Amino acid sequence: MGLLKGNFTFMRFHVEGQLPPAFLNFVNSRIKANAFREASKSTAEKRLGWVSLTNVLDADFEKADYALGDYLIFCLRIDRKLIPPKLMKLKLMTEERNYLTQSSDSSRINKQTATAIKDKVKLELLAKLDPVPSFYDVCWAIGQNKIYFSSLADTVADDFVDLFQKTFSLNLQRFLPQENPQIVKNDEPAEAISLIGREFLTWLWFKSEERNGRIALTDSEEVELHFLKRIVLESGEGEYSQGVVCHGIHTELKEGKEAIRQGKKVKEAGIKLSYNQNEWEFTFKADSFNFHSLSLPAISSPETPEDPSGNLLERIYLIENAVKTMDKLFESFLRIRYLPQWEERELKLMAKWLEH
Repeated sequence: MGLLKGNFTFMRFHVEGQLPPAFLNFVNSRIKANAFREASKSTAEKRLGWVSLTNVLDADFEKADYALGDYLIFCLRIDRKLIPPKLMKLKLMTEERNYLTQSSDSSRINKQTATAIKDKVKLELLAKLDPVPSFYDVCWAIGQNKIYFSSLADTVADDFVDLFQKTFSLNLQRFLPQENPQIVKNDEPAEAISLIGREFLTWLWFKSEERNGRIALTDSEEVELHFLKRIVLESGEGEYSQGVVCHGIHTELKEGKEAIRQGKKVKEAGIKLSYNQNEWEFTFKADSFNFHSLSLPAISSPETPEDPSGNLLERIYLIENAVKTMDKLFESFLRIRYLPQWEERELKLMAKWLEH
């Protein structure tokens, strides 16, 4: 429950489609219609639906506490029933033995019967098993058409997208760095930009050491950024990929620089980011721009009975500021990358940095 407290791990989505009129009334009816519902002795391997973020037992949204200023906040609950393989095997052996004992042909079980026995055993076990629930935070910034979703697992994200579309008749598109307008307008081949996120993160490591962590955002703004704890570098994709993992604190890692010289780029890294008197630590994923274990600055004003939502709103504000700052750094990188100074100056400076 990273939106409410602790570190927040999340991916981002763009919301596509036109919001209907009387939007909050529409949301109120649709979210309740697709809320999570308990089912005793269900044989479903997976059940899912919406519940309240602040009270996961509230699937009826009695207090309608999903509306918070310009945000909708709620939770995806997914219940899964997982049959232990050894239990399944044991029960199946027992059922097959009983069948052979009662059958006139006690020597073998044909394929069709074997399948029927297996299905019967599976349903019986599923009916007896208690589901294991999982909860995933959803923060929908309505005015920005953005969603922050607290899972990095593709299968969970797919379930979320499907239920969201079913509920609100709106499509979701995952955030991808290569779809930035600056890249699109330069009309580069797909293979040239497929690793743009890794190129950015590799450049960011160089910039973090160029001026002792200080990196310019604009002519009048700068951030302080350090790579720390863990850096993953990789070349190639899929089964042809080759990687190396480096560990250190405020890294001056020779093996990492050597990996870059050999053609590898930074795939993910631990980052410490400071901007406007706020400080965040997180692991950043270059291919997706996902954030893992984002730790937030201390909340300036604790939650009070008079203002129970103040703490959550401030946490959302701090999450968004971390995201916006990394996006600004990416925009800064792209501005340089598509100018002559990229090859004339920046690549030469990076080459010198790699020599040390």
